[in-house]
Amino acid sequence: MKPEDGCLFSFFPYFCAFITDNIICMLLEVDNVVKQYAGHRALDGVSLGVPRGTVYGLLGPNGAGKTTLIRIINCITAPDSGEVRLNGKSIRPEDVRHIGYLPEERGLYKKMKVGDQALYLARLRGMSKADALRALKHWFEKFGIEAWWNKKVEELSKGMAQKVQFITTILHSPELLILDEPFSGFDPVNAALLKREILELRDQGTTIIFSTHNMASVEELCENISLINRSRIVLQGNVDEIRASHTHHTFRVHTGDLLGAPADKFLVTGLDTDRLQHGYHYTLRKGDPCMTNNELLAVLMEQTEVLGFEEVLPSMDDIFIETVNATAPSTSSEREL
Repeated sequence: MKPEDGCLFSFFPYFCAFITDNIICMLLEVDNVVKQYAGHRALDGVSLGVPRGTVYGLLGPNGAGKTTLIRIINCITAPDSGEVRLNGKSIRPEDVRHIGYLPEERGLYKKMKVGDQALYLARLRGMSKADALRALKHWFEKFGIEAWWNKKVEELSKGMAQKVQFITTILHSPELLILDEPFSGFDPVNAALLKREILELRDQGTTIIFSTHNMASVEELCENISLINRSRIVLQGNVDEIRASHTHHTFRVHTGDLLGAPADKFLVTGLDTDRLQHGYHYTLRKGDPCMTNNELLAVLMEQTEVLGFEEVLPSMDDIFIETVNATAPSTSSEREL
C-alpha cells in the first residue's frame, strides 16, 4: 500500500462520520419531487432539506406548488417521481403520527363542544384518554382558554378557533410541525403569543415548516427558506445570507456635518436632519459596488465625524417580489405556450 493510500484509508472513517452527521442533521429531505395533474405540473423537480430543530420557511405565491408539497409530505397524495425522507428513510403513511399539520383551511366541527373535539382529535393521533386530558389541561391553561371547554366551536371567533386548532395540532408532541398561515385571524397580541410558542417548541427540539405570505414573520422566525414559483424552487438558503446576497449597497449614515458627494465614491439618495440628536442622517449608495464597507467608511470619515453607519439590507418582502417577478414568464413566452 502506498503512503498516500494509507492517508486516504485513515480519512475514510471521518468522511463516513461527516455523511452520517449530515443525514442526521436533516429531519426532512425532499429529493427531486415531481407531481403532475391533468394539464398542470404542480411540482417540477423540487428538492430541499429541513434541518432538525429549526423553523424552515416554505414560501411562494398562490398556486406555486406549496400546498401540493405539504400534501405529499403528509402522505395525503404521492409524488409521481422523487422521494421524501423522514429521518433518512422514505416516508410512509404510518410516519404521519410524528407530524402535526395545521392547514390554512381550518377543520373544526362547528356543532361540537371544544373540549370534546380536542379530546377526539387527540385520541385520533394515538394518545390515551388520560394523557390527552392531562396535555389539554396544560395547554388550555397556558393559552387561558379553560372557560371554552364546554362552548361549541360555532360560538368562537376565528382567532379563538385558531387557538384550539393549534393546540390540537401540537398536542401529541410531533417531531415535525407544519404550519400553513398560522397567524390568520389573530390580532397582534395573540400573534405575538403564538410566535413565542413556535420559538419555544423549536428550542425544545421540534422541527417546524412555516408556510406564509407574511415576510416580516419569516425574517423573525425562520433560519432557512425555500421559495417556490411556478412549481420550481427559485430561491433557497439561509435568510441572513440571502438578504446579504441581495444587497443594493445602500447605507444609513449619521454624521456631524454635511457631506460632500464624490460621485465616484458614493451617491446621496436621501437626507434628513434630526433636531434631537443633532447632525445629519443620510441614505447613500456606493458609487463602486466593489468598494468594501471599510473603504466607504474611510471616505466618509475623511469628510466629517461619523456618528452612525449601517448597511440597509433588503427585506424578505422585497426579495420575494423581486425573485417572483424575475422568474415570471414574459407575455410573449406565455403566448407561445
